[in-house]
Amino acid sequence: MATGLENLRIYKLAEELEIEVHQITKKFPKDEIYRSVDQLRRSSCSVSNNIAESYYKASIKEKTRFLNIARCEAEETKRNILRSSKKDFISEEKTNDLADKYTVLLKGIFAYIKFLMLQEAKIKKPKTK
Repeated sequence: MATGLENLRIYKLAEELEIEVHQITKKFPKDEIYRSVDQLRRSSCSVSNNIAESYYKASIKEKTRFLNIARCEAEETKRNILRSSKKDFISEEKTNDLADKYTVLLKGIFAYIKFLMLQEAKIKKPKTK
């Protein structure tokens, strides 16, 4: 049975990308295990973890704080993927695909933050007669 979190599109996309990054980094040179591989895996994992953590926070302020961390980690992962391509660890086609998916994710996280902030504004807005 899916919880609300599993129904959140940005969470599902972040989780799928984390798995994809993990699979791709298996093909990296062995001497990159403690550099590029470790960094890519940790940052991609951090995106979905921070989205999950934000989902269960009580206040909008707390939620947006963790979502902003997720955005930063997603951008970091995207930049490391682009750099890995320049080092010939990832094909150009796969790099473009992943970079595009991370761009979609970044836009989605930002849209979710805007949605939460609008919800908060509605709650705080005084009722006029």
